[in-house]
Amino acid sequence: MVGESGDDRTARGQGESGHRLVSHTADVRIEAWGASRERCLAEAVLGMVGCFADVSAARPTAVERVRFAEAGDDELLAALLDEVVYRLEVHGQVPVDVETDEAGGGLEVRLAVAALADVEIVGAAPKGVSWHQLRIGPDAYGWSCAVTVDV
Repeated sequence: MVGESGDDRTARGQGESGHRLVSHTADVRIEAWGASRERCLAEAVLGMVGCFADVSAARPTAVERVRFAEAGDDELLAALLDEVVYRLEVHGQVPVDVETDEAGGGLEVRLAVAALADVEIVGAAPKGVSWHQLRIGPDAYGWSCAVTVDV
Protein backbone atom coordinates (compact mmCIF):
# COMPACT_ATOMS: atom_id res chain seq x y z
CA MET A 1 0.00 0.00 0.00
CA VAL A 2 1.16 3.51 -0.70
CA GLY A 3 2.53 5.07 2.47
CA GLU A 4 3.39 1.80 4.15
CA SER A 5 6.24 1.86 6.61
CA GLY A 6 8.88 -0.84 6.65
CA ASP A 7 7.12 -2.36 9.67
CA ASP A 8 3.83 -2.53 7.74
CA ARG A 9 5.49 -4.30 4.82
CA THR A 10 7.19 -6.81 7.12
CA ALA A 11 3.96 -7.56 8.98
CA ARG A 12 1.98 -7.88 5.75
CA GLY A 13 4.68 -10.11 4.27
CA GLN A 14 4.15 -12.41 7.25
CA GLY A 15 0.42 -12.60 6.54
CA GLU A 16 -0.78 -10.22 9.24
CA SER A 17 -3.94 -8.22 8.71
CA GLY A 18 -4.73 -4.77 10.01
CA HIS A 19 -6.11 -1.32 9.41
CA ARG A 20 -5.30 2.31 10.01
CA LEU A 21 -6.96 5.68 9.85
CA VAL A 22 -5.46 8.25 7.50
CA SER A 23 -5.90 12.00 7.84
CA HIS A 24 -8.66 13.27 5.59
CA THR A 25 -10.42 16.63 5.52
CA ALA A 26 -13.75 16.50 7.40
CA ASP A 27 -14.19 12.73 6.92
CA VAL A 28 -12.34 9.56 7.89
CA ARG A 29 -10.17 7.60 5.46
CA ILE A 30 -9.64 3.94 6.32
CA GLU A 31 -6.98 1.67 4.87
CA ALA A 32 -7.21 -2.05 5.60
CA TRP A 33 -5.35 -5.16 4.51
CA GLY A 34 -5.39 -8.91 4.90
CA ALA A 35 -4.17 -12.13 3.36
CA SER A 36 -7.59 -12.67 1.73
CA ARG A 37 -10.43 -10.53 0.44
CA GLU A 38 -12.57 -11.66 3.34
CA ARG A 39 -9.98 -10.71 5.98
CA CYS A 40 -9.44 -7.34 4.32
CA LEU A 41 -13.19 -6.66 4.43
CA ALA A 42 -13.35 -7.61 8.12
CA GLU A 43 -10.45 -5.26 8.88
CA ALA A 44 -12.25 -2.43 7.06
CA VAL A 45 -15.21 -2.92 9.44
CA LEU A 46 -12.91 -2.90 12.47
CA GLY A 47 -11.23 0.25 11.14
CA MET A 48 -14.56 2.00 10.69
CA VAL A 49 -15.69 1.05 14.19
CA GLY A 50 -12.34 2.23 15.59
CA CYS A 51 -12.87 5.70 14.15
CA PHE A 52 -15.79 6.35 16.52
CA ALA A 53 -15.77 3.73 19.31
CA ASP A 54 -13.38 1.95 21.64
CA VAL A 55 -14.78 -1.58 21.83
CA SER A 56 -11.83 -3.15 23.64
CA ALA A 57 -13.78 -3.54 26.91
CA ALA A 58 -17.18 -4.30 25.32
CA ARG A 59 -18.72 -7.75 25.42
CA PRO A 60 -20.96 -8.82 22.55
CA THR A 61 -24.63 -9.20 23.44
CA ALA A 62 -25.74 -10.73 20.16
CA VAL A 63 -24.45 -12.25 16.95
CA GLU A 64 -25.97 -10.98 13.74
CA ARG A 65 -25.52 -12.83 10.45
CA VAL A 66 -25.73 -11.07 7.11
CA ARG A 67 -25.34 -12.50 3.63
CA PHE A 68 -24.42 -10.32 0.67
CA ALA A 69 -25.22 -11.59 -2.81
CA GLU A 70 -22.57 -12.00 -5.48
CA ALA A 71 -21.27 -8.58 -6.44
CA GLY A 72 -18.10 -6.78 -7.39
CA ASP A 73 -15.52 -6.29 -4.67
CA ASP A 74 -16.13 -2.53 -4.49
CA GLU A 75 -19.86 -3.14 -4.06
CA LEU A 76 -19.25 -5.70 -1.30
CA LEU A 77 -16.99 -3.28 0.59
CA ALA A 78 -19.53 -0.46 0.38
CA ALA A 79 -22.47 -2.74 1.26
CA LEU A 80 -20.68 -4.20 4.28
CA LEU A 81 -19.75 -0.80 5.69
CA ASP A 82 -23.26 0.52 4.95
CA GLU A 83 -24.60 -2.43 6.98
CA VAL A 84 -22.50 -1.30 9.95
CA VAL A 85 -23.91 2.24 9.63
CA TYR A 86 -27.45 0.81 9.40
CA ARG A 87 -27.01 -1.34 12.51
CA LEU A 88 -25.60 1.63 14.39
CA GLU A 89 -28.35 4.08 13.38
CA VAL A 90 -31.37 1.76 13.44
CA HIS A 91 -30.53 -0.83 16.11
CA GLY A 92 -27.91 0.95 18.21
CA GLN A 93 -25.48 -1.93 17.63
CA VAL A 94 -21.69 -1.71 17.26
CA PRO A 95 -19.63 -4.65 15.93
CA VAL A 96 -16.96 -5.74 18.40
CA ASP A 97 -15.82 -8.69 16.29
CA VAL A 98 -16.27 -9.64 12.64
CA GLU A 99 -15.89 -12.86 10.70
CA THR A 100 -16.32 -13.02 6.94
CA ASP A 101 -16.43 -15.97 4.56
CA GLU A 102 -16.74 -16.24 0.80
CA ALA A 103 -20.20 -17.41 -0.24
CA GLY A 104 -20.56 -18.16 -3.96
CA GLY A 105 -19.03 -14.87 -5.06
CA GLY A 106 -20.86 -13.02 -2.31
CA LEU A 107 -20.09 -12.71 1.36
CA GLU A 108 -21.29 -14.36 4.58
CA VAL A 109 -20.70 -12.10 7.60
CA ARG A 110 -20.96 -12.73 11.33
CA LEU A 111 -21.07 -9.57 13.42
CA ALA A 112 -20.66 -9.95 17.18
CA VAL A 113 -22.35 -6.76 18.38
CA ALA A 114 -22.68 -4.75 21.57
CA ALA A 115 -25.12 -2.00 22.42
CA LEU A 116 -23.94 1.49 21.55
CA ALA A 117 -24.51 2.45 25.20
CA ASP A 118 -21.95 -0.19 26.25
CA VAL A 119 -19.00 1.15 24.24
CA GLU A 120 -16.81 4.18 24.75
CA ILE A 121 -17.46 6.81 22.07
CA VAL A 122 -14.20 8.35 20.82
CA GLY A 123 -15.27 10.16 17.66
CA ALA A 124 -18.09 11.12 15.33
CA ALA A 125 -20.32 8.26 14.22
CA PRO A 126 -20.16 7.29 10.54
CA LYS A 127 -23.07 8.45 8.38
CA GLY A 128 -22.23 6.76 5.10
CA VAL A 129 -19.62 5.43 2.72
CA SER A 130 -18.24 7.55 -0.10
CA TRP A 131 -17.69 5.94 -3.49
CA HIS A 132 -15.05 8.56 -4.27
CA GLN A 133 -11.63 6.82 -4.28
CA LEU A 134 -13.11 3.62 -2.84
CA ARG A 135 -10.92 0.69 -3.84
CA ILE A 136 -10.30 -2.92 -2.93
CA GLY A 137 -8.19 -5.51 -4.67
CA PRO A 138 -5.31 -7.93 -4.57
CA ASP A 139 -1.81 -6.61 -4.03
CA ALA A 140 1.67 -8.02 -3.47
CA TYR A 141 0.80 -9.22 0.07
CA GLY A 142 -2.81 -10.35 -0.27
CA TRP A 143 -5.63 -7.81 -0.40
CA SER A 144 -5.93 -4.14 0.54
CA CYS A 145 -8.65 -1.53 0.47
CA ALA A 146 -9.19 2.14 1.13
CA VAL A 147 -12.45 3.95 1.72
CA THR A 148 -13.64 7.34 2.89
CA VAL A 149 -16.37 7.34 5.52
CA ASP A 150 -18.63 10.36 5.93
CA VAL A 151 -18.93 11.41 9.59
